Formats: sequence, structure tokens, C-alpha cells
Amino acid sequence: MDAPAPRSKAEISGGAHTKREHDSAHKHVTGSADYIDDMPEPAGTLHGYLGLSDRAHAKITSLDLDAVRSADGVIAVLTAEDVPGANDISPSGRNDEPVLATGKVLFHGQPLFAVIAESRDQARRAAKRAIISYEDLPHAIDVRAAMDAGYRMVTEPMKLARGDVDAGLAAAPLRLKGDMRIGGQDHFYLEGHIAMAIPGEDDEVTVWSSTQHPSEVQHMVANALGTVSNAVTVQVRRMGGGFGGKETQSNQFAAIAAIAAKKLNRAVKLRPDRDDDMIITGKRHDFVVDYDVGYDETGRIHALDACFAARCGFSSDLSGPVTDRALFHADNCYFYENVRLVSKPMMTNTVSNTAFRGFGGPQGMLGGERVIEEIAYALGRDPLEIRKVNFYGGPGRDVTPYHQTVEDNIIERIVDDLETSSEYQTRRAEIIAFNQTSPVVRRGIALTPVKFGISFTATWFNQAGALVHVYQDGSIHLNHGGTEMGQGLNTKVAQVLAEEFQVDLDTIRITATTTGKVPNTSATAASSGTDLNGMAAANAAQQIKTRLIAFAAEKFHIPEDQVVFEPNHVRVGNELMPFGDFIKLAYLERVQLSAAGFYKTPDIHWDRASGKGRPFYYYAYGAAVSEVSIDTLTGEYQVDRVDVLHDAGRSLNPALDIGQIEGGFVQGMGWLTTEELWWDDKGRLRTHAPSTYKIPLASDRPKIFNVKLAEWAENRELTIRRSKAVGEPPFMLPISVLEALGMAVASIADYQVSPRLDAPATPERVLMAVERLKALAADDETSRI
Repeated sequence: MDAPAPRSKAEISGGAHTKREHDSAHKHVTGSADYIDDMPEPAGTLHGYLGLSDRAHAKITSLDLDAVRSADGVIAVLTAEDVPGANDISPSGRNDEPVLATGKVLFHGQPLFAVIAESRDQARRAAKRAIISYEDLPHAIDVRAAMDAGYRMVTEPMKLARGDVDAGLAAAPLRLKGDMRIGGQDHFYLEGHIAMAIPGEDDEVTVWSSTQHPSEVQHMVANALGTVSNAVTVQVRRMGGGFGGKETQSNQFAAIAAIAAKKLNRAVKLRPDRDDDMIITGKRHDFVVDYDVGYDETGRIHALDACFAARCGFSSDLSGPVTDRALFHADNCYFYENVRLVSKPMMTNTVSNTAFRGFGGPQGMLGGERVIEEIAYALGRDPLEIRKVNFYGGPGRDVTPYHQTVEDNIIERIVDDLETSSEYQTRRAEIIAFNQTSPVVRRGIALTPVKFGISFTATWFNQAGALVHVYQDGSIHLNHGGTEMGQGLNTKVAQVLAEEFQVDLDTIRITATTTGKVPNTSATAASSGTDLNGMAAANAAQQIKTRLIAFAAEKFHIPEDQVVFEPNHVRVGNELMPFGDFIKLAYLERVQLSAAGFYKTPDIHWDRASGKGRPFYYYAYGAAVSEVSIDTLTGEYQVDRVDVLHDAGRSLNPALDIGQIEGGFVQGMGWLTTEELWWDDKGRLRTHAPSTYKIPLASDRPKIFNVKLAEWAENRELTIRRSKAVGEPPFMLPISVLEALGMAVASIADYQVSPRLDAPATPERVLMAVERLKALAADDETSRI
């Protein structure tokens, strides 16, 4: 060998832990990103539309579709009788969610039939021509009504318990009881649901679906067609948003499109209008939380007994695990010495609720924070003081209600850093002084923490696969089981791969997720997309590198440790070879340059029956300070300032992570303030369009919005390059907004009464709370006189 070549001082462009734009960002802003509805349609493509029920609960006495069939352009009308396989798309396997309803309808808007026509407009118009007769049955729309009517639960409830709750409550120096209503939320993804099915030979079909869970769509389509999974290929290039709303809800649209495509031997596309999309598909679960808490004069909680009842809708869907996760997060960052938490997943005559960012965790956490707030006002203390008193600590105060030890607790440092950097104490004192003299406008401030468990609680979902090809010219092809919905998953996984091979990011091409390349994928959900798929891609790269190192060591007669991957090169002994040249040489020597990677999360287990285990691999932490102003005459308000400090471990891409935190905060703020779902007494969803359902506007964002990552943070677990998940945890940071609104309202009665704001805290609810506290303050003044 010649003298050693000088070590390259260059670095790769776009490796791990660097800020890089989303790989499709330029396409998003120019409108050139292709979604399913933008794809060229095969010749002869037909279009579908769904016919919906207009009763909340009724027997179908007649279904006359003659006028539908005779409408212009109609090729076929499908009912449950046309489903060749199982008429069920229930992800829970309970056989309680039909592809198309038959005999009875269980919610207003339930699909009864599908019209297939030459154009979408023809199908849509024809669907309105059905003549349907019903025999109405009693219906229950909300949680309390369902419990009062004796409705069943859609799945078995869960209980988490530790210690002696009854004795703890009885012995506690102080005690209070209360309840809280927590509203649901529509996903309001920019791209609605859509599926396009293309028939193939024999029993084969290819489905393009806007889904977070291609493998589940594959299984559901095969089940509905009466065939096996290898006959169905599901593909996803990108979604225009998902937020959990495309984890199970895509099944129905894909199954109907596939049934029609195979029946008619023509491609079929199915895309509902926004109104129908909102009516047909599930939401975030509404909850009613009843709590009984014992505590002492310092604010420390001695015992908590709480019930989390949820509006689940007509079928089970994912309501079991959603309500489970609500209980998992009812502790948030707090140690409960004695605790009993129970769920009640109630059936209601509404659309079946489903996954949504946080998956029940936000509702559970909000219930826990309400308890803290109640104690603070009862004691006349700053809620932050009560939070600190109850934080998880060392041995003896580090075990959750589900018996997992909190081993990575950094919440005290997060909160202390944010309290200082945001000048929380100074600002709170200024706000209290302002409120003493302001007759109309009142202000509030709150600092709330977040501890969010990362992993699927269904342990078997914690696995992922990836397929990596290195071509002769050194370019790299990446396919993995995750789906891209705007969050930047593909970019992060590609950065991991670039780091492994020490090549520039533009060397790697990411291709559409497909069940034909990576099988048995888990949903891109539970904030685990990067954790799982990044590790699988790294595993594939390591397999290829192991072969390459062995090849070079043998060919050049050097030890394996003298084969080193350097930026865009490979050092072989004393020779520095361009990556592409090295790969070409390996190809000529018949080295396998492709690998299927795999990863499964270690050290997790869960026994639901006993309520014990280690369901989470680690926790992600964060905290936010929010400051608000309210108009006490109208209830209107604005968010004046927000400061966030969030733990993303060693961030793989700080730019994308900051974007996720900002977006998650604003979406969570919408859930807690303006986004109100409202059904009338006939069970009709009346907030089914942007005109009546109010997501936050750009003008609603905090006027000052400071977001920082905890740069000192590093995951103690062996995650992908010690990073942490960042999709869901930030969603709960705006609980600080709700509590700041509460403080502003509480100022009306000199902070002596808990405001008890339910969510969403719409201006109407804020105004009603102000008037209630004004009346209490007036009564108190009268009693003194």
C-alpha cells in the first residue's frame, strides 16, 4: 500500500442531528406534490360515492335504490350483499363495524350503499335519490346519556391501581370531588380520505390509499374480498395530514373501492366531500372525568380515585387502547401514593371515535391537571407550587399507577429552566397586579409540564422493517414501513441512512410505502415512526456495511478495522476511495448490496388484566408557559405569549422537531379552545364543515411564540442515535393555555374559587364562567354585609 491518504476534513451534507428541510417541502409550497387525487387515472376509471343514513338509531324497513340505479352515469350500486368476503372492517376483530350497514343503523351518517358511476358528480347526485324507510329506536349521543340509558361498553374497561385508595382518601387531611367534560376533535387533515383501486389478474388488486396503516388496509381489503393478503398491494406515497384519523378510518374507503374495482374490472376512485368525510369518520374521544382526591395542606396528593368515561361511538374501533392510554397518562408528571383509575369506554349512537394525536393521553393528562388546579385554588396557591410538590422523585416516589418505574425523569430540570428563562414568577406577579385594577380585560399565566410514554401499548406493534438497495453507481434506494403525512419521517430516516453510509443526503431516494416491499408494517402512530423505521433502516445499512467491510478486508488483505466509511468515501487501509467507486468494485466481486432491515423495541411488556408492566420504552418531557388575555364582557380572548422547552433527546433534525412542536401546540390549543363538536338532539353532527367547525387560524397563533429544544437532553435508552419521539408529546403543552384562561377567569373572585373550565374553553364557556364567578363574588360580598 502507498502512504496513508490524508483524512478528509469534509462532512456529509444532511446527516443525522442536522437541520434539513422536509424532503417534499418545495413541492408542498409550490403545489407540485402528488397526492392520490393528483395521480393520472387509468383509462376507464370509475368514481364512487357513499349513501348515508339519516337516523341515529333505527331499523331499516326498506331500502329502495331503483332511482339511484337509473340515474345518469351510474354503473353499479353496491350494498352489503355485494361484499364477497366478510362485511366487517373492525380493527379490534370484534365484528362490529360493517363495510356497509344492513338491517339496522347505529349512527347518523352511517354508510348504507355505494354508487359507482362514470364521474364523481354523477355518483354524488345519484346517492341522494335513495328512498329509505326506518323504524326509529331510542338513541344516546353523549357519555352521560349513554350511561343513564344503560348502554354497554364497546370493550372491556381497564383498571390501574396501587396502594389503598379508600384508606388514603379517608385519612387525607383535605378532600375534594369534581368532574370535567373534555371535548373531542376532528382531525381536519388537509387531504381528505381517498382510495383508488386498480384490479389485477386473478384475485389481485392494487390500492392507493391515504392511510397511516397500509398493512391493516391490506388485511381489511383482503378480508372484504374473501381473499388472502398476498393478493392485495397497498401503496402510499404521502398523505396530506393524518393525525391518527387515517390509522383505521381508511379501511372503509379502500375496501369499497376494491370491491367495486374487482366486481366491474375497472379502476375505481372513492373520495367523499369534506362534509361527508367529517360525518362518516371518527374523531378524538370526548371524555367525562369524575375524580375524588385526598391531599394535605402542602398540596401533596395522598390518594386519587378517578373514572374516565369516553364517548366511543357505535363500534369498538380503537376505543379500548385509547381509553387505556388515557389512564396511562392521568398521572402526567405526578406521583400518586394511593391511586385507582378506571375507564368506561361507552357505546353511543355516534360515529365510532378513533385514534388522534396523543391517543387518549391528552384527555387523561388534562384530567390529572384539573385535579392539580383544583387543589391549588382550594389552598390559594400558585398551581405551579402544587405541581412541584407532586412531581415524581427518587425511590419510593418513582412508580406509576401501572407499576412502571420512572427511570429517566428530567421534568424538574425542564420546569426549572423554563421557569427561569420565561421569567414566569415576575410575569405572574405583574399579571396579578394588572388584574387588581383592570375593569374589563383580565390576564392569566400558567406553566404546565408533560411526561408522555413512548411505545405502542400493544407490544406486538413495536416492530418495523426497511428495505435498502445500494446500486452500482453508489446511489441508494430506501423503502420502509412508515408513512409520510407531512411530519418529515422520510427525511429523518434518510438522514439516519446517510449517517450510516457516510454519504450526502441527496444520495438517497425514498420511495412510496408499499406492502409489496416491506410486509406486516405497524401503523405510523404512537410517535414511534422514526424510532422504529429509523432503527430498521440502520439495521439494513449495517448488514450491507458488514458485507462490504468483509469484502474489502479479504480483497486488500487488511484487518477489518482498517475499512472505514468516511464522508462520501471509504478508507481501505491507506487508500481513500470514492463511495461510488468502492460500491462498483464490490458489485464486480458479487457482494450483495441489498438488505431487509428489522427492529423490535426491547425491554417492554404489558399485562392488561393485572394492570402491571413496562408498556413504555421511555418518556418524552416538555413544559410550556402560556399567557392570555380575556374580555370579561364577551368571553373573547387571545394568547399573548407562549414559551416552550421540549425534550427531543439528541434531535435527529432540530428544524423538523421545532416544526412538530409548533404545529402540535397550535393543534392542541385548537382542541382546548375553539374546536367544538356539536350534535343535535337527532344525533346529527352539525359542525361538519369549516363554516361551523373552527380550527385555529394563522391569526390565532400566540403573538409571541418561543420554542426551544432542551439541547442538553439525551435519551438514556438505545433509541436511534439517542433521539426521542416528537410527534405527540407537544400536543399536550397547550394545557397551559386552558389553565391560563382559568387563572384569568378566577381573578373575578380573587382566585378563591376554581374556575372549572371544561374543554373546549370557547368564548361562550369563558363568558359563562366569568358570570358564574361574578355571581359567587357578589353573594360573598352580600354575606359579609
